[in-house]
Amino acid sequence: MQQDSGRRTNRERTETTRSALIDAARRLFVEKSYAETGTPEIVAAAGVTRGALYHHFADKQALLRAVIEAESEAVASDIQASAPRTLPPREALVEGGTAFLAAMATPGRTRLLLLDGPAVLGRTAMDEIDARHGNRTLREGLAAAMRAGAIRKLPLDALTSQLGAMFDRAALAIEAGDDPQRHVDVITAVVDGLRPA
Repeated sequence: MQQDSGRRTNRERTETTRSALIDAARRLFVEKSYAETGTPEIVAAAGVTRGALYHHFADKQALLRAVIEAESEAVASDIQASAPRTLPPREALVEGGTAFLAAMATPGRTRLLLLDGPAVLGRTAMDEIDARHGNRTLREGLAAAMRAGAIRKLPLDALTSQLGAMFDRAALAIEAGDDPQRHVDVITAVVDGLRPA
């Protein structure tokens, strides 16, 4: 019988260190901005060595990418929880859009995903990340709605891209103090406007 030695495995230590770096970087990037945060601050906040940082990430930009990936995954998870496949397609699109706006209200998220991420990583890298997460959920919802006849058949990639941009602009407006309900109302009207004639 194997006994628990109380020691962590290499994999557990690796994950703990990686998570500490991502959490510390996120906190500092939100508090100070990506540009104003130095790697010495990140390793100090994470309680790890500089060598540990560079063992896990090639540079500060790679660490930002990991932060962006984690934030994007959290947004997609919130959308999926709010818009399960059991909802009718129209309601799933509205609930998914509303969930996106709520998820983006997490402090610092709009700055990370819509400002710092594109500025540092570039639009192509951000589109790749979004295609795995938030835009993936939107694309799947639109495709399901088209298959069900709940919305008109339109070019799926173009529709996903344009609606995704609309949601991003709404998140920025809400971050700046606009009333979220106004944007939920617009999401609902746009989804209803996609119904077949």
